[in-house]
Amino acid sequence: MLSNKLLYLCTIILFTTFSYGQKDKVRKLAIDLSDYEYPHQVSFITLHEQGQDLRMAFMDVKPQKPNGKSIMLLHGKNFNGAYWGETIDALTAKGYRVIVPDQVGFGKSTKPMHFQYSFQQLAINTKQVLDSLHLDKVTVLGHSMGGMLATRFALMYPETTEKFVLLNPIGLEDYKLKVPYQSIDTWYAGELKKDYESIKAYQEKNYYDNHWKPEYDEWVNLLAGWTLNDDYSLIAYNAALTYDMIFTQPVVYEFQDITSPTLLIIGTRDRTALGKPLVSPEVRKTMGLYNELGKRTQQKIPNSQLVELEGLGHLPHIEAFDRFIQPLLEFLAQ
Repeated sequence: MLSNKLLYLCTIILFTTFSYGQKDKVRKLAIDLSDYEYPHQVSFITLHEQGQDLRMAFMDVKPQKPNGKSIMLLHGKNFNGAYWGETIDALTAKGYRVIVPDQVGFGKSTKPMHFQYSFQQLAINTKQVLDSLHLDKVTVLGHSMGGMLATRFALMYPETTEKFVLLNPIGLEDYKLKVPYQSIDTWYAGELKKDYESIKAYQEKNYYDNHWKPEYDEWVNLLAGWTLNDDYSLIAYNAALTYDMIFTQPVVYEFQDITSPTLLIIGTRDRTALGKPLVSPEVRKTMGLYNELGKRTQQKIPNSQLVELEGLGHLPHIEAFDRFIQPLLEFLAQ
C-alpha cells in the first residue's frame, strides 16, 4: 500500500500533468475569432458609430417548425454567443426563432481601437440587429453582463420586449457603493496579466465552486487563446472599457420600470460581484449574495417570477442545463 506521502506526490504529479495537458490544447485565436467555429452560421451587420465602421456578429437560427415566437440571447462579459449552443438547439426544437448577437468588443464582432461603451449604445446596436431581421417582438434573455444590457434594452424598447428573462445577471446591486473606483488604466493593467492559469482559476472558483468538468475547458480556452495573440492588448483594452461601463452605469435603480412579464432564473450558489478583491473580507461577505439578490430583485420588478436553482452557480445553462431550460420553456409557453 502506498504511503500517504507517496500518494500525495502521485496526486500532485497527476494534477500537474493534467493541467499542463489542458494548457497545451490552447491555441492562438484570431481577435475576431475567424478561426473558431460557432454552433450555427454567423451573419454580420455594419454599424456606423463614433466615427468608425464596426461589424456586429450574430446568429439567427430558425426552427424547422416555427411557433411564431422569437427569443434573443445576450451573453456575459467573459463569453460570446457560442456558449448558447445547447440553449439554441433546445429552443429551436420547440419552434422558437433564436437570435444571438456578439456585442461590439466581444466574440466575432469588431474590437474597436476607441469606443465609449454604454449599455444604451449596446442596446441601440442590438436593436439594429433585430431591425435588420424585421423583428419587432422578441423575448429578451440576458446572462451575467448580458442581464444588465437586457435590462437597459427592455427599458429603452418596451414595445419590442415581449417577455424578459434574467439568468444570474450581474448588476443586481450597485458595486460602486462598496468598491473603490478603478481607472480604465488599472482595469487594463489587470487584463494584460491574464493567462490560461489565471482564467481557469477564476472560473473554477467563481463559476463552479471548485468542481471542474472537462466540458468547461472550452470557455477557458477561448479567452486564453486570445492572450496568445500579438494583438491581445486590443482585447484587454476593450475589456477594461466594459469593466468601467459595468461599474459606472448601474441598472438596479430602474427595475421597477420594467413592464414586460419577467422571469428570474437564479443559481443561488453564485457569489459573483464586480470588484470583490478590492474590498475588505468583511465587505466581501456582503457582495454577490444571489440567494438574497434574486428575491430582492423579484420584489422590485412588477409581474415577475423567480425560479431559484439551489446548488448552482453563475452559469446554470452550462452547469446543469436541464434544470435551467425547463423553467425557461414553461415561462415562454405561458
